[in-house]
Parts: sequence; C-alpha cells; structure tokens
Amino acid sequence: MKSKPTSFDIAYRAGVSQSTVSRALRNSPLVNEETRMKVQAIAKELNYKVDKNASNLRSQHSGTIALLLFEDPTSDDSMINPFFLSMLGSITKACSDKGYDLLVSFQQMDSDWHADFEDSNKADGLILLGYGDFTNYEEKLVQLIEQGTRFVRWGAEVKQYPIISVGCDNFHGGYQITEHVIHNGYKHFAFIGDANSGAPEFLDRYLGHSKALKDNKLKIDEAMQFSAISTEEAGYKATCDLIASGKTFDAICTASDLIAIGVLQALQEYNIKVPEQVAVTGFDDIQTAAFTYPPLTTARQNTKLAGELLVDSILKLIKEEEEVSTTLMPTSVVIRQSCGNNT
Repeated sequence: MKSKPTSFDIAYRAGVSQSTVSRALRNSPLVNEETRMKVQAIAKELNYKVDKNASNLRSQHSGTIALLLFEDPTSDDSMINPFFLSMLGSITKACSDKGYDLLVSFQQMDSDWHADFEDSNKADGLILLGYGDFTNYEEKLVQLIEQGTRFVRWGAEVKQYPIISVGCDNFHGGYQITEHVIHNGYKHFAFIGDANSGAPEFLDRYLGHSKALKDNKLKIDEAMQFSAISTEEAGYKATCDLIASGKTFDAICTASDLIAIGVLQALQEYNIKVPEQVAVTGFDDIQTAAFTYPPLTTARQNTKLAGELLVDSILKLIKEEEEVSTTLMPTSVVIRQSCGNNT
C-alpha cells in the first residue's frame, strides 16, 4: 500500500525546508511567489491534502498560548522540576505583556497531548517544557510538525527536524564551570549525569566538561562518568557508586543542581568534606542551590530571559511576521563555597 504523502516529501522534492512548505501552502508572504508556486505544484502532483483540523488551528485565533508542562520524577508529589517553576513566572508575565492568556496544562509523556490541542483549537500555539528522554516524545514532535501546529520547546537544538527551540549553551556551560574548578586547583574529576542522545542537554554539558579537561591537559576517564537522571536520589546513588568504585577523585561536576544536592548528601554521610576534600558543582541555579551546605557553585541559566524568548518565539510563529530560529542563551558561573573560595 502506498504511503500517504507528507510535507517532508514535498520539502525534499522542492529543495526547501518543511517550514517553508507549510508557509507556501497557506500563501504566507514570507515565501516568494516562485517558491510558493513550485511547492503548490508539487503538492498537487503528489495529491497532498492539508489536514482540515490543522488548517482550522492556523486560521482561528483564540488569544491564548498553551504551556504544556511534562511530568518529571521529583522527591515530592509535584512532578515538576523546580527549574521550570521559576521559568513559569516569566512566561506568564511575558504573555500578559503581549495581551495573551496562558493556559497551563500538566501532561504525561504517554498521553495524546500532541493530538488534543490540534483538534480542540484551545490555543494559537504551544510552549513545551520538561526534561526527560527526548526519544520518548520525538515521534509526537514530528506529528505536531505534520499537523502544522505552531510550537516552541525549551531544550537543546534539534538539528534533524524543523523545530524551534530555546535553550542554553550547555556545551559552553559545562566547559565554563569545569574550567573554574580546575583553576581552583582540583585535578581528578568525576561527572554525574546521563550522557546519551536521550538527554541531549546533559550530554552537551558532559562534552563541554570533557573538552575543558582536555584543554587543561587533565585525564578524561569515561569510567568516571556516572549516569543519573535529574533527581536528588539519583545523584545520591551515583555518588555512593563512585565512592564504592575506589577511584580517586577530588571534584564532582554534575548535570543539574538536583543531582548535586544528592551528591552533597552522600558525601556528608561518608564524612567527605566539601570543598576541602572534594569540590562539587551543579547546573541551573535553582533557588535551593544557594541554601545547600555548603552553598552550591553552579552554572546559571537565565530563566527570566528564557521565558521571554519562548513567548517571543511562539508569537512570531503565530503572526508569521518574520523568520524564527533556535536561540541558545549563554550561561554564567555562580561562585559559592562548594568548590572553594578562590575565583
């Protein structure tokens, strides 16, 4: 049975991006006439049909943006990473300033959220927030693209799809904070946090960490990378595994503040002093990071700016006034006492 043609097929034939195909099929002024006619001719040749529900979503305006928060494993019942709670306030204010209502919806990864908002026309566009395994929802993102749903996501750049993301420069952040610890005199590093394609943010942080070690002529030992999701429990367990391995270490860089909090707890239980014996760093600068013992040195992501950029990007997609591209924000090192007092 011949498969139904998609907008990706048209993009391939026309030699343009999928987003250009979508604009051309709805006669967007952002596409020049020659390209628009070429795309529409190929669509006709392939007997491509625009989904009626998706067309309704594009043509009707509710004055509402939907924020989809995905469940996250947490130590409490909230199932929301505290990092996103700080971003939520910024998104809410940015929507209000632009005259849009914000519909906040808590979603499970295994639900049909990708279809719900297409069919119901509840919102003009979607903002997607939530860490987790990217491969778990990759297929749903592709369906959103095919439906013509306007959406932006917080996270690492997705090069294989025409997806608009807002995120931080995780590679540089991992490099920057590791180099800070090196300059404080520490030489034997462990890294705690997942480093695989399912966790692209964490992977980039690990790659930046490794590059800093290499540039400073320190040993990179893959056995010193211990996997952990972004929870205190995972950080605690990984640190216990690190200690049990008998490997020499005097610094632990982590992929998130939540992991680092678990690291600090484990080191305390083993009577390992921070920062006298071991330096510890986090990533995110959640509010709790300033109140750990000792206070946590970390890489800060600007959640206020992140919220503003997410809203600005989705409104540009909705209004089709200009091209929108993925944005990576710089990080900054917040120096506290968990890796010494030197600067």
